[in-house]
Amino acid sequence: MKHLLLKLEPVIWLLFGAGLSVGTMLLTGFVLVVGLAIPMGLVPSEALDYERAHALASNGFGRLVLLGLIALPLWKGAHHVRSLSVDFNGGDRDGVVGVLLYTAAALCSLIAIVAVVRL
Repeated sequence: MKHLLLKLEPVIWLLFGAGLSVGTMLLTGFVLVVGLAIPMGLVPSEALDYERAHALASNGFGRLVLLGLIALPLWKGAHHVRSLSVDFNGGDRDGVVGVLLYTAAALCSLIAIVAVVRL
């Protein structure tokens, strides 16, 4: 299993880096708008009503953004949990933990793709 992870390492790092970027930039902005700006009255609450959000998520660009917001942080989280496992003396079972976490991230990403396409 460790050999498979070594072969897939560039792809995993690409997805991890993209998830880190998305998590840092887009999710932070979303939390600021939804968690602070709307409750404080800086942004009107109609900005995120259902019809407007659905229209944004229904076009091609909106679907890509939504998919990126869902799928890429899953890979970032899987990589961080794997690193945490290694830090807590899990180096001997790193291959199994890595395969399980990255398989879960891949399956959840596929579920996200299906869900976003069906919008």
